[in-house]
Amino acid sequence: MNEVKCLCGHSNPHGTVLCESCGRPIQEKENGSKLLDMKYDGSARRSQTYKRTPVDKIWNFFSSVKVGIWIIVLILIASAIGTILPQVMYIPPNVTPKDFYREEYGVIGQLYYQLGFHELFSSWWYIVLIGALAASLVIASLDRFVPLYRALKKQGVTRHESFMRRQRLFSETPSVTDADAQLKMVKEKLERKRYHVREENGSLLAEKNRFSRWGPYVNHIGLIIFLFGAMLRFVPGMYVDDVLWIREGETKVIPGTDGKYFLKSDQFIMETYQKESEDEVFENAITRVGDGSVAKNYQTNVTLFERKGEALIGADPELEKIKDEQIKVNQPLKHDSYALYQVDFKLNELNKMKFSLIDKETEESFGELAIDLLDPKKQYDLGNGYKVEVASYLPDFYFNSEGEPATKTRIPDNPAFVFKMISPDKPEGETSFVAIQQTIEPSEDNQMKMKFEGVETKNLSALTVRKDNTLWFLGLGGAIFMIGVTQGMYWNHRRIWIRRNGDAILLAGHTNKNWYGIKKEMEAVLEGTVIEKPADQSDEK
Repeated sequence: MNEVKCLCGHSNPHGTVLCESCGRPIQEKENGSKLLDMKYDGSARRSQTYKRTPVDKIWNFFSSVKVGIWIIVLILIASAIGTILPQVMYIPPNVTPKDFYREEYGVIGQLYYQLGFHELFSSWWYIVLIGALAASLVIASLDRFVPLYRALKKQGVTRHESFMRRQRLFSETPSVTDADAQLKMVKEKLERKRYHVREENGSLLAEKNRFSRWGPYVNHIGLIIFLFGAMLRFVPGMYVDDVLWIREGETKVIPGTDGKYFLKSDQFIMETYQKESEDEVFENAITRVGDGSVAKNYQTNVTLFERKGEALIGADPELEKIKDEQIKVNQPLKHDSYALYQVDFKLNELNKMKFSLIDKETEESFGELAIDLLDPKKQYDLGNGYKVEVASYLPDFYFNSEGEPATKTRIPDNPAFVFKMISPDKPEGETSFVAIQQTIEPSEDNQMKMKFEGVETKNLSALTVRKDNTLWFLGLGGAIFMIGVTQGMYWNHRRIWIRRNGDAILLAGHTNKNWYGIKKEMEAVLEGTVIEKPADQSDEK
């Protein structure tokens, strides 16, 4: 769009309300208002000037402060709803989120899960809201910062008389006989009060603390960096917050490391408070909860490995030992920006079940087998033509509403098997259903049965895996935000204009806040001169 030329000769961007140089109102209709609207110094904002193209409409939408406030309100409401039910990280690990929310909280829980509130901070719509807030902060800041910076940088010393008269603080001294001496005295006092004074054709512009005007924009920069750091948590490799359940003697890849690091649990150790070995002060408490029931310490002795070379599908990784470590509560294992914390444990989880294939009548044994409950084989060959096939495996067995056997989870808390027993006399096989303390024979004509011989248990450790490379962004954003708060709260931008109009002297003052302070400061500067002290024109009716 074409620029608008003021009567003083200065060319202003289209949409400017007050001339950047002299302050003369441009394209302003008289509406009876006595004071000028000094918001952004009357500079032209893009959102108020360009409104035709789709880009203009998007810009204008996000530049609105009301839109930004509504986005913040929506984020606060969503965050509040996310605290009503537990997030997915806090639900039991042996149940699926879908089943947990439906069974524990009914229809409300199911709706909570379907809308993504169970993983609120990683749901797509929450990320969209965060992105929209960031866009609003960026666009709203640029829409105001650039024209304001230009207007303040180009502001002239000599301001138009109409600009002076329509300032909130204004005074007119009709006749000053020794104007030069009076203005020199005022200039010296202003400089002592740390004003930056510019002089032009006998007129003065005194200004200080302009940097305070940028406080809100510094706030926005801090918030943008903070939001950027928060969104970086969804970038792979930047943030890890996962749980690793590992059994004694087991070696597992550490989640979130892309298969680079492996951990072996060498031993789980649990120590409890014992009444006879503790101080008398704790005897009553130990007696109340039970001797040996309160954990004193639980730790996992581990070995950390690093994979050598590239990972090959189907091949066991070649591991290189890094170090041995004891992971205790609040004493994590730390390596390469990762930290593993001891958070939970499970004692005596079923690991293997032992059975023997016997003759129902003679109790003659045809061989034994040990089934790994975490990785059962399909078939076990006992020799001499005797085989046992696992037709079905239910790790956490129960009967569903239709009376059929099913499993709740993959955790072997209540394992059950459907076996197919093959012998030389019965090559077609016989079927047997076996659960803990329960054996069901589909046919009374079965000649063989599976006899439970024993179990092998192992202790489990729950380790939280943490990695956070976004803390620098969050800390930097927070620090910059606080700098902006301090900058805008404890300082205020003050300007004082003095214009010689023949023998008369016009005086005007403006600040972005604390009008009482600037008025008292102007009165102190004018003390001992004949220049009239300013009056607050907002009080006039």
